Amino acid sequence: MAGDIATLFDAQGGVATTGQLLGHLSRSRLEIGIRDGEFIKVWPGVYSRDEPDNFTRLAGLDLRAGEPVAICLATAARAFGFDTEDVVDLHVLNPIGHQLRNSDGLVVHRREGAPLTQVEGRPATTPAWTAIEVARSLRRPRALATLDAALRSGTCDRRQLYAVAAQHFGRRGIVQVRELIPLADGLAESPMESEARLVMLDGRLPPPVLQYEIVDRNGRTWRVDFAWPERMVAVEYDGFDWHSSQEKFRLDRQKRAALHEVGWTVGSIVFDDVRYRPADMVRRIEFDLMRAA
Repeated sequence: MAGDIATLFDAQGGVATTGQLLGHLSRSRLEIGIRDGEFIKVWPGVYSRDEPDNFTRLAGLDLRAGEPVAICLATAARAFGFDTEDVVDLHVLNPIGHQLRNSDGLVVHRREGAPLTQVEGRPATTPAWTAIEVARSLRRPRALATLDAALRSGTCDRRQLYAVAAQHFGRRGIVQVRELIPLADGLAESPMESEARLVMLDGRLPPPVLQYEIVDRNGRTWRVDFAWPERMVAVEYDGFDWHSSQEKFRLDRQKRAALHEVGWTVGSIVFDDVRYRPADMVRRIEFDLMRAA
């Protein structure tokens, strides 16, 4: 009997329904197994034998729907490699002819006609569609971060983003997203770098070159987050873990000294500059640019 149950779970991605388990166990035995943690609830009427991860949770939804359930929004963005918001809930499309309902950890969307593809063996809204859907639900800086990340992932291009945005004409948030698409840049390496760049552009600074490479006097190549090469001015975004190790601190000091030696001015910005003191940040960069003119 135990072998039959193990085979059942293995054949279904680690999940089984109450009805299927009752085909092998008495109800009292099943209830004891649930009480003792032998069977762990994934969704109402669906159980696993191990602590469920997203793969198991989706397999459980497939069982409930009787077909593979398509992922969308943040869940699809994570699968494509451009999730910037760390959303925990699963976002899925309601299968045609079925009625999945929102529950703890599950958000069900109805997007009839949404274009689908396959990612990791599962149906998902296409990358460009996913990026636009996510971006239009976010505030402006995070929307740009999503568009940047989507381009960086290589799963879609700017032309596809424009095409999907046109299809979303009239929907909430789409005007803002359409205005951000020309600004999106796949060279941005983090959401906060995207936010910082938007502050710079909104502050009417010249558009910076991203991930610019500079060769020092020893022939070593250094890369900076933002650069204005014609002025030899660079800005680095320092995340919270910038000083997390002596090695990182040493390399940063070495980098700044090497760049200074070849005539570059290198400034630093942090989270608080971007979020809470954007005018001050822009003024400092503007000063460095004017001084280097």
